[in-house]
Amino acid sequence: QSSPYVATSNYPAYRAIMAGSCCLWFTRILTVVVVLIAVFIGWLLTDDFPEAKIFANVIPMVKGYSPPCLGPWKEPGTPEVPEDVKPGARPKGETLLSLPGGAKMPQVGLGTCCRPTAYDDESIRRTTLWYLLLGGRHIDTAHLYLNHKPIGEAIREAIERGVPRKEIFVTTKIPPRFFGNGAGDMVKQYLEELGLDYIDLVLMHMPTQMRPLKSSCDNDFPSFQECRKGTWRLLSEARSAGLVREIGVSNFNVDQMTELQNLTKDGTAPIAVNQIMYNPWVEDWLHDTFDYCQKNGITVMAWASLSGTMMQTELNLKVETLKKIAESHDTSVFQILLRWAVQKGAAIIPGTGNPKHMTENLSVYSLKLSVEEMEEIDALRYDDMKKEFMSQPE
Repeated sequence: QSSPYVATSNYPAYRAIMAGSCCLWFTRILTVVVVLIAVFIGWLLTDDFPEAKIFANVIPMVKGYSPPCLGPWKEPGTPEVPEDVKPGARPKGETLLSLPGGAKMPQVGLGTCCRPTAYDDESIRRTTLWYLLLGGRHIDTAHLYLNHKPIGEAIREAIERGVPRKEIFVTTKIPPRFFGNGAGDMVKQYLEELGLDYIDLVLMHMPTQMRPLKSSCDNDFPSFQECRKGTWRLLSEARSAGLVREIGVSNFNVDQMTELQNLTKDGTAPIAVNQIMYNPWVEDWLHDTFDYCQKNGITVMAWASLSGTMMQTELNLKVETLKKIAESHDTSVFQILLRWAVQKGAAIIPGTGNPKHMTENLSVYSLKLSVEEMEEIDALRYDDMKKEFMSQPE
């Protein structure tokens, strides 16, 4: 039997061996990590819109799905649309919002962002086709989402199956990276990617570019404020040329909208839409922006109608006010929140790849909340639970 004393006397040597081994493994792992980071950065730099690549790959990975950079999914996240499915009836009680250029925008749309199925081409193609065949008519996308082409394929297939193009309302967005003198060319690129003759609504996606990321504005204009104005003039020209029916903004505050409204005296197009984060828990500046839009004939399109962020939807199930109202209407708290936004006058664009949920979302047209119920939901703005929901800073 070995002596404890002998074992202890060899302990320093054992520690030295283990330390050396751990150091070797750490060096190897660190080397691999550095190489992977270098490859990833190199891959990003091959693209003219690297932040979009990051956006489209990180969201699926966070949710445990394979990112687009590894290729298409073997099994798409949205069920296949059978060949014999024809267009269904438009939603009961559907409302269309009038825009300044004469377009009529369905108040309930389909968001194509911020969930894993939005970035797999076949999944989003199926999603869009299902939505159009189920009676939905408003599709919201953006350059940032990198899914113009599969959405365009779905629109063409829906038209072949009997959905009139004139009934489909397509929204897309130009990112700050491509503001400036090339904005008109970006509209033409989007038309080609979507395979359309015109786009119903083009929005300026954000008022400024995140730094240190570059923007075309850096070379074309002395300030981002002037670049926004120049971009707006070019989008207005695209509208006059018939390439775009309506133009608008996204995530703009009151001051930033006022800049563009002041240009209308020179004959530029009015702001048709401001797409902002809007739910009962948003910051005061967003409530103020909503009120300003309503007073100035600008339609609000709400993103994040169901939560503070895309990760917080389930928190709604803990809100007693919503649970009580949902129970009285024999529906879900999610439908109550969507109806609240619709009844406030906003357009909504909830995203889902599930046909059942699409049908449920379209049913909010026929749901009605009482004045008292609307006031109860309005009051959530001041509830202590607000701090649990993240919101967008100004």
